[in-house]
Amino acid sequence: MPFSPLAAPRAASVWQFKPDSGEVNQSFARRYRLTKTDEFSSVFGFRRAIRGKLLMLHYQPRPTGNTEARLGLVVGKKQLKRAVDRNTVKRIVRDQFRRCRAGLPAVDLVVRLAVKPAPLDRKLLADEFLALLEKLQRPRNKRDGQ
Repeated sequence: MPFSPLAAPRAASVWQFKPDSGEVNQSFARRYRLTKTDEFSSVFGFRRAIRGKLLMLHYQPRPTGNTEARLGLVVGKKQLKRAVDRNTVKRIVRDQFRRCRAGLPAVDLVVRLAVKPAPLDRKLLADEFLALLEKLQRPRNKRDGQ
Protein backbone atom coordinates (compact mmCIF):
# COMPACT_ATOMS: atom_id res chain seq x y z
CA MET A 1 0.00 0.00 0.00
CA PRO A 2 1.55 3.37 -0.98
CA PHE A 3 2.26 6.00 1.65
CA SER A 4 -0.33 8.75 1.85
CA PRO A 5 0.53 12.04 3.57
CA LEU A 6 -3.14 12.42 4.41
CA ALA A 7 -3.04 9.27 6.53
CA ALA A 8 0.04 10.32 8.50
CA PRO A 9 -0.58 10.95 12.20
CA ARG A 10 -0.53 14.57 13.29
CA ALA A 11 1.64 15.89 16.07
CA ALA A 12 -0.16 16.72 19.28
CA SER A 13 -0.84 20.41 19.79
CA VAL A 14 1.16 22.16 22.48
CA TRP A 15 -0.87 24.28 24.87
CA GLN A 16 0.86 27.03 26.81
CA PHE A 17 -1.50 26.62 29.74
CA LYS A 18 -2.82 23.35 31.11
CA PRO A 19 -6.20 24.17 32.65
CA ASP A 20 -6.49 20.95 34.66
CA SER A 21 -3.15 21.30 36.46
CA GLY A 22 -2.79 25.11 36.46
CA GLU A 23 0.84 24.91 35.37
CA VAL A 24 2.38 26.86 32.50
CA ASN A 25 4.12 24.90 29.76
CA GLN A 26 7.83 25.74 29.71
CA SER A 27 8.34 25.33 25.98
CA PHE A 28 10.85 27.30 23.94
CA ALA A 29 8.38 28.62 21.37
CA ARG A 30 9.36 30.83 18.45
CA ARG A 31 8.14 33.97 20.20
CA TYR A 32 10.85 33.48 22.86
CA ARG A 33 13.67 33.37 20.26
CA LEU A 34 15.65 35.93 18.35
CA THR A 35 15.42 34.68 14.77
CA LYS A 36 16.41 37.51 12.42
CA THR A 37 19.79 39.05 11.78
CA ASP A 38 18.38 42.52 12.48
CA GLU A 39 17.25 41.42 15.95
CA PHE A 40 20.74 40.16 16.80
CA SER A 41 22.31 43.32 15.34
CA SER A 42 20.12 45.62 17.41
CA VAL A 43 21.08 43.80 20.62
CA PHE A 44 24.79 43.97 19.77
CA GLY A 45 24.35 47.61 18.72
CA PHE A 46 22.82 48.52 22.09
CA ARG A 47 26.29 47.73 23.51
CA ARG A 48 25.27 46.47 26.95
CA ALA A 49 26.78 43.22 28.14
CA ILE A 50 27.55 41.25 31.27
CA ARG A 51 30.66 39.10 31.15
CA GLY A 52 31.26 35.91 33.07
CA LYS A 53 34.14 33.45 33.03
CA LEU A 54 32.80 31.45 30.06
CA LEU A 55 29.79 33.34 28.71
CA MET A 56 28.94 36.86 27.66
CA LEU A 57 25.34 38.06 27.95
CA HIS A 58 24.37 40.93 25.65
CA TYR A 59 21.01 42.50 26.41
CA GLN A 60 18.60 45.16 25.24
CA PRO A 61 15.29 46.16 26.85
CA ARG A 62 12.27 45.45 24.67
CA PRO A 63 9.92 48.26 23.63
CA THR A 64 6.89 48.93 25.80
CA GLY A 65 4.03 46.57 25.17
CA ASN A 66 6.30 43.51 24.99
CA THR A 67 6.36 41.60 28.24
CA GLU A 68 8.41 38.50 27.45
CA ALA A 69 12.14 37.89 27.28
CA ARG A 70 13.67 36.49 24.08
CA LEU A 71 16.91 34.57 23.63
CA GLY A 72 19.46 34.32 20.84
CA LEU A 73 22.58 32.15 20.85
CA VAL A 74 25.93 32.59 19.13
CA VAL A 75 28.41 29.73 19.45
CA GLY A 76 31.20 29.97 16.90
CA LYS A 77 33.49 27.37 15.45
CA LYS A 78 36.51 29.28 16.71
CA GLN A 79 35.65 28.49 20.31
CA LEU A 80 34.29 24.98 19.84
CA LYS A 81 35.37 23.01 16.80
CA ARG A 82 33.01 20.07 17.23
CA ALA A 83 29.33 20.54 16.37
CA VAL A 84 28.43 18.23 19.26
CA ASP A 85 30.02 20.66 21.73
CA ARG A 86 28.41 23.72 20.12
CA ASN A 87 25.00 22.06 20.24
CA THR A 88 25.54 21.02 23.86
CA VAL A 89 26.23 24.62 24.87
CA LYS A 90 23.12 25.82 23.05
CA ARG A 91 20.97 23.08 24.59
CA ILE A 92 22.12 23.88 28.14
CA VAL A 93 21.58 27.64 27.77
CA ARG A 94 18.16 27.15 26.13
CA ASP A 95 17.06 24.81 28.89
CA GLN A 96 18.10 27.20 31.67
CA PHE A 97 16.41 30.11 29.87
CA ARG A 98 13.23 28.08 29.43
CA ARG A 99 13.11 27.33 33.15
CA CYS A 100 13.67 30.97 34.27
CA ARG A 101 11.80 32.75 31.48
CA ALA A 102 8.73 33.62 33.55
CA GLY A 103 10.79 35.60 36.09
CA LEU A 104 12.82 37.60 33.57
CA PRO A 105 12.15 41.21 32.59
CA ALA A 106 11.17 42.10 29.01
CA VAL A 107 14.61 42.02 27.36
CA ASP A 108 16.26 40.58 24.27
CA LEU A 109 19.25 38.45 25.26
CA VAL A 110 22.12 37.18 23.14
CA VAL A 111 24.45 34.66 24.78
CA ARG A 112 27.84 33.88 23.32
CA LEU A 113 30.98 32.14 24.48
CA ALA A 114 33.51 34.63 25.84
CA VAL A 115 36.42 32.19 25.95
CA LYS A 116 37.22 28.74 24.67
CA PRO A 117 36.35 26.30 27.48
CA ALA A 118 39.06 23.67 27.92
CA PRO A 119 36.85 20.76 29.03
CA LEU A 120 33.15 21.38 28.45
CA ASP A 121 31.62 21.31 31.95
CA ARG A 122 27.82 21.30 31.70
CA LYS A 123 27.16 22.16 35.34
CA LEU A 124 29.58 25.09 35.28
CA LEU A 125 28.01 26.38 32.08
CA ALA A 126 24.47 26.18 33.50
CA ASP A 127 25.48 27.82 36.78
CA GLU A 128 27.27 30.63 35.00
CA PHE A 129 24.27 31.39 32.79
CA LEU A 130 22.02 31.53 35.86
CA ALA A 131 24.50 33.85 37.60
CA LEU A 132 24.48 36.16 34.56
CA LEU A 133 20.68 36.26 34.63
CA GLU A 134 20.78 37.16 38.33
CA LYS A 135 23.20 40.01 37.59
CA LEU A 136 20.86 41.20 34.86
CA GLN A 137 17.90 41.35 37.24
CA ARG A 138 19.83 43.13 40.00
CA PRO A 139 19.33 46.91 40.01
CA ARG A 140 22.46 48.66 38.82
CA ASN A 141 24.22 51.21 41.00
CA LYS A 142 24.26 54.69 39.55
CA ARG A 143 27.85 55.87 39.63
CA ASP A 144 28.79 59.56 39.58
CA GLY A 145 25.25 60.69 38.79
CA GLN A 146 25.03 58.87 35.45
